[in-house]
Amino acid sequence: MNDPKIIIALDYSTAAPALALAERLQPELCRLKVGKELFTAAGPAVLEKLMQRGFEIFLDLKFHDIPNTTAQACKAAAELGVWMVNVHALGGRKMLTAAADAISNTSSKPPKLIAVTMLTSMAQEDLVDIGIRATPAEMVLRLATLTRNCGLSGVVCSAQEAAMLRKNCGAEFILVTPGIRPAQASLDDQSRVMTPQAALLAGSSYLVIGRPITQAADPLQALLNINKEIGVVL
Repeated sequence: MNDPKIIIALDYSTAAPALALAERLQPELCRLKVGKELFTAAGPAVLEKLMQRGFEIFLDLKFHDIPNTTAQACKAAAELGVWMVNVHALGGRKMLTAAADAISNTSSKPPKLIAVTMLTSMAQEDLVDIGIRATPAEMVLRLATLTRNCGLSGVVCSAQEAAMLRKNCGAEFILVTPGIRPAQASLDDQSRVMTPQAALLAGSSYLVIGRPITQAADPLQALLNINKEIGVVL
């Protein structure tokens, strides 16, 4: 598979279980996501070990700071050799533009730079709590449009907004969708979820999947089953 659609979330507190899981998977079937918990605990070394095993890495640190700080963080991430890195769209136009410029000016192959619109754990009442009166869909569209206009490659969004964003942001705009749960899987702490096949049909580019694979008795078989499930739309 030249462009695996599944990104497995390595939500671990130490490197050992993440590396153990990687040994049970195949890099041609998936990519891996390293987030704040694992990166804080294990640092760049865990990225290097995973990439040595052939995996492409989505470094999910959601940078959100003043433009210069965010730009330098994105540049540092690019120099680690990761496949994808992200920032928070709520950082605004100046921050997004600075991040995009920093990524494009790296000497190595630039990673894909995407922005988080709204966390999939959030619902309407969460927006109200922080003083935002827009609906989740309105908020996501506004932030995705800003992200595209600032020159980033795409966004993280709920699969429930994928069709809307695909229509408004174009065919090449990357939509990375967490909150993906195969049929019969637990929702865990996600509020806005969709099955893998439905998400791709709606316009998602890549699917972030964690516990349905990482906590399976046979993670490789779970991955193969999901790839089979989405095969009709690949």
